[in-house]
Amino acid sequence: MKLWEGRFSKEVDGRVNDFNSSISVDSRMYKQDIQGSIAHSKMLAKCGIISESDGAAIAAELERIRDEITSGALEIDPEAEDIHTFVEQELTKRIGDAGKRLHTARSRNDQTTLDTKLYLKEELKNTLEEIKSLIKALLVRAEEGAETIMPGYTHLQRAQPVTFGCYMLAYAEMFLRDVDRFECAIKRMDVMPLGSGALAGTTYDIDREITRGELGFAAMTGNSIDGVSDRDYCIDTAAAASVLMMHLSRFCEELILWCSWEFKFVEMDDGFSTGSSIMPQKKNPDVAELVRGKTGRVYGDLITLLTVMKGLPLAYNKDMQEDKEAVFDAIDTVNACLTVFTPMIETMKLCPKNMRDAAAKGFINATDCADYLVSKGVPFRDAYKATGRLVARCIELGVELETLPLNEYTDACEFFGEDVYDAISLDRCVKNRKVYGGPAPETVLGRVKEIAKALNA
Repeated sequence: MKLWEGRFSKEVDGRVNDFNSSISVDSRMYKQDIQGSIAHSKMLAKCGIISESDGAAIAAELERIRDEITSGALEIDPEAEDIHTFVEQELTKRIGDAGKRLHTARSRNDQTTLDTKLYLKEELKNTLEEIKSLIKALLVRAEEGAETIMPGYTHLQRAQPVTFGCYMLAYAEMFLRDVDRFECAIKRMDVMPLGSGALAGTTYDIDREITRGELGFAAMTGNSIDGVSDRDYCIDTAAAASVLMMHLSRFCEELILWCSWEFKFVEMDDGFSTGSSIMPQKKNPDVAELVRGKTGRVYGDLITLLTVMKGLPLAYNKDMQEDKEAVFDAIDTVNACLTVFTPMIETMKLCPKNMRDAAAKGFINATDCADYLVSKGVPFRDAYKATGRLVARCIELGVELETLPLNEYTDACEFFGEDVYDAISLDRCVKNRKVYGGPAPETVLGRVKEIAKALNA
């Protein structure tokens, strides 16, 4: 039976029923649907729109239905049009006319929006905990690698010496911003739409504040048309998920490079690697590659939502039924990625010697060599030019700046002295970069403490 039958003189074509059905997608919201219905029935009873006895019967039976679905004693009918239809029809089957009164002063338009907001609020809190767990794992690795020198890159070319700890904190900062994005998404969706009706509210003398309080929303929607036609909260969620996946994907790209034999900065734990069916020597970073690949999937979810909404007139349109599959997929994918990504980071092995050896090549202390001359009073542009000539000379001789003879230095600039070798040592280069946010060990450890404190707060 359809909730909307009565106007129609013939059965809907079975193919249309299948096409129109959303039960396979929205059945996961059964708890939220029942939660909203219980709050709605309590409000109706308190306002005298239905009797206290009907309100109590509805609430009690809805709780039983929820518990039975959760335990598996009651199976959701896959032939039902949607979860709202299934719950209401099951309720009516059990308590008769009282169940038929539940939908008074309510539409599926405001009901489905309510359910989705309730569901996403709960899911995103779990996502936030997963992101925070990842940040905590990065803080541990940052602390461990606070003094591990490695090359930093620009254009994927060795640029300046940094520490592994500083590198880990770079991603921790990204994920901190992701926490903020998801928290903002939750804040913006924390507005109750129930009471908007189909689009024009209701003529019943309802009290939306009662329902808002029952459901724990911070506020109520201020316009009934917007209340049922808004899907910004789905787009916000998918947008935050897309940025998070972009950060994860960038991280994965580096990890894939780092665990290759060409870099060998890290080695993935056997528990988070796979092999080859034909090449026995292979150890593949499949987890990182899959996360990188799934980023496109989440981007697709965001584009789906934006495209669905871009040409819709107010208020509700059936196109909006496409919102849940996209936003649910985005969150499911994010949570699945985070679940395996964090332990992969926790268990990967560092290869500090390889990092140090790589940092010793590529003249990544050239800037420090120029800064040495600046400390002697040489203008930076002159110091830059002299250091550039030294690098060219090193390439010609096949040596590094640390092993270039002093006479080569003095030929390039008279201000060079023996102390230049100490100034351009990798340890000195890193330790001197103690500006706030820099790679110096003391700076890294200080930022680790700040982030840990912020997470605990």
